[in-house]
Amino acid sequence: MSKVLDYHEKHKNDWRWQDGDITATRTTMWTGPGCHNGCGVIYYHKDNEVVGIEGDVNNPINQGRLCMRCINYLESTNHPDRLKWPLKRIGERGENKWERISWDEAYDIIVEKVRDIQKNYGPESIVAMEGTGRNIVWQVNYLCYSAFQSPNFTLGFLSGDSCYMPRAAVEGVTNGDFFLVDCSQQFEDRYENPEWRAPEYILIWGSNPLPANADGFFGHWIVDLMQRGSKLIVVDPKLTWLASKAEYWLRIRPGSDAALAMAFLNIVITEDLYDHDFVGKWTNGFDALAERVKEWTPERASSICWVDKDTLIHAARAFGNAECAAIHWGVAVDMSVPGVATAQSLNSLVAITGNMDVPGGNILVQYAYGQGLAYNYGFENVPEEVAVKRLGNEYPLRQMGFGANAHEDAVLEAIESGKPYPIKMLWLQTTNPIANMAGEAPRVYAAMKKVDFCVVVDLYMTPTAVAFADIVLPAAMSSERWGNRNWYTPLRTITKVAEYYEAKSDEDIILELGKRLQPEFFPWKDNKDWYDWIMLNEAFESGMTFDELQEKVYSFPKFEYKKYEKGLLRPDGEPGFNTYTGKLELKIELYEKWGLDPLPWYQEPRESPYSTPELFEEYPFVMTTGNRAYEFFHSEHRQLKLNREFHPDPIMDINTEAAAKLGITEGDWVWIENRKGRFKQRARLDEFMDPRVIRAEHGWWFPEKEAAEPSLFGVFDSNCNNLTSMCDNGPTGYGAPYKNQIAKVYKCTEENSQIMPSTQVTRLGGFPYVKK
Repeated sequence: MSKVLDYHEKHKNDWRWQDGDITATRTTMWTGPGCHNGCGVIYYHKDNEVVGIEGDVNNPINQGRLCMRCINYLESTNHPDRLKWPLKRIGERGENKWERISWDEAYDIIVEKVRDIQKNYGPESIVAMEGTGRNIVWQVNYLCYSAFQSPNFTLGFLSGDSCYMPRAAVEGVTNGDFFLVDCSQQFEDRYENPEWRAPEYILIWGSNPLPANADGFFGHWIVDLMQRGSKLIVVDPKLTWLASKAEYWLRIRPGSDAALAMAFLNIVITEDLYDHDFVGKWTNGFDALAERVKEWTPERASSICWVDKDTLIHAARAFGNAECAAIHWGVAVDMSVPGVATAQSLNSLVAITGNMDVPGGNILVQYAYGQGLAYNYGFENVPEEVAVKRLGNEYPLRQMGFGANAHEDAVLEAIESGKPYPIKMLWLQTTNPIANMAGEAPRVYAAMKKVDFCVVVDLYMTPTAVAFADIVLPAAMSSERWGNRNWYTPLRTITKVAEYYEAKSDEDIILELGKRLQPEFFPWKDNKDWYDWIMLNEAFESGMTFDELQEKVYSFPKFEYKKYEKGLLRPDGEPGFNTYTGKLELKIELYEKWGLDPLPWYQEPRESPYSTPELFEEYPFVMTTGNRAYEFFHSEHRQLKLNREFHPDPIMDINTEAAAKLGITEGDWVWIENRKGRFKQRARLDEFMDPRVIRAEHGWWFPEKEAAEPSLFGVFDSNCNNLTSMCDNGPTGYGAPYKNQIAKVYKCTEENSQIMPSTQVTRLGGFPYVKK
């Protein structure tokens, strides 16, 4: 055994130990900065500073493996650009002029503004926003609901909630619970568990899980399963590494996912590959579903989706014939107008093939020990007469509790119009919307300038902070905070081992401000006391205190397959699913009652080769956006020297022959443009891309550039969201066309680069506005 393994074996049962003058602490690395996963790490720390980090080989979640974002954590936490103390703006917005103030002074200013807005406009005129949730998925909304007394918590101008929420809304009404690929992650003994088996096939749809690690899913579990015999079917416009290893790769036209998903259903049903026993006993609406997808033949889907017909047929047959199979899906499912319909089709595919909550299928996962704090945490503290004013309440899913946040597009329109009431304050915590989340970023920039008061809580000074903030507050990183999180299992702790200047954890900031505004809803003495209360009241099934869980690092609740047979899903203890009918709903009864289509459907994108053929001649590429990178998490990590050495510039992918026709060679800077605007990235030639499709990165800004406007860290220069849309959603309010715009491409020259997009947006009124 190597010395490294000997060392870890020696300390296998220790959660903390001394190694000379260095303390080692076994815990979970989550955020910030980070991703959606809580991977096991060992911090080596001294004098309130982390001096080393490594993956915990004894942690069953990641088994010692870390991505470069964790490996390079020391550069993140010690970076000279980190925010160190509260700042107050002293110049005009966008000038990047600040003065240092104390936390008390910052809180005093914020409290005064909140009280004034509550008195003169109503608490609903305050909007609190967060970015992708990670381990702070409930804190900002608790502040919004309980301290500000506003119903308008939302997600950083993410149009149509187009990141997991469309899928989550479908799962809520169809299954009553979320599902994940069965990678044995629910068992502490993992792949050795005798009940578990590897899926025969994994259908990866619109996701690149190795760099993404999304939604409580560690991407390298897919590789583990491949090593244990699982075969892949990959739906992706790009030949990713996983697609190159797949039995079947379906090179889909971005935005046509719902059509392809219904074709999978068509083949499985018409060729009698579905599980008659499961469908008959546990589902409703099968006949209606079969009738709906009858028209989605392989020939029709092949033509619309730009996939090979025979590959489609063979892939669907493989999935349908497999003894056990599972779907791993990504945000490409959400990021089209019919995103909910796509999710409904794929959920139905898992169900009718009998792969729901079985070994090697898609397991139904529930929050470990019942700790399911999420976007609705604290909503009961909003006065009833104010709660009904939540923006977006016209959508039935929100009315019925299947969407716990205000609608981002409705928030934008309220800022722009002042109707149904004015928005006077924005609280932005863990979000950098004009660099990342906001569809139609220039439009969002113009709207945010209208808001009277803005607070930003972040790790670094961001384009959003420079452009809009009146107060900037420094947030602590993962090693500088206490916390716990499951998403979905096991329940894990985050242990504080370090401090950084005056930076505070998100919970500390929220608790301290909340005590000043509505102390009755913030009775805890400190952050750790809050987590003790959560363990006793939200995770009480664990039987542990926070300190006890901290010493264990993680805890797995008991897991059972086929919970629907055992009465483990419904509150009444009866067999079935926790849905309106008690069945898994292939035809969603509640949708029909709410006036929504209860079955999957397809709608061609508003602008596409088929809906606007003349426009497609001018903009002859379908552009997909948002592909994940190993070096970055959305707009984070752009300051880090090591990460930028690996990935210095934004990259767009284009077919080799298509590039040659445009005179574009490898590494050229190119403009990508449509009727809404333009941005530039470096071309990467790919012979396997469809010559009618391009692929652009998101989240780019350049901390090395001038912070003040008009540069604003160059945030609009390479921003693919100059070309995307706000307020183009599906009938549920979910879904938006982030991944299916049309565009043209041409080389950057000195002549056509005289006015950069950041100057165009911040000084020249933006691009010509084309609604939707």
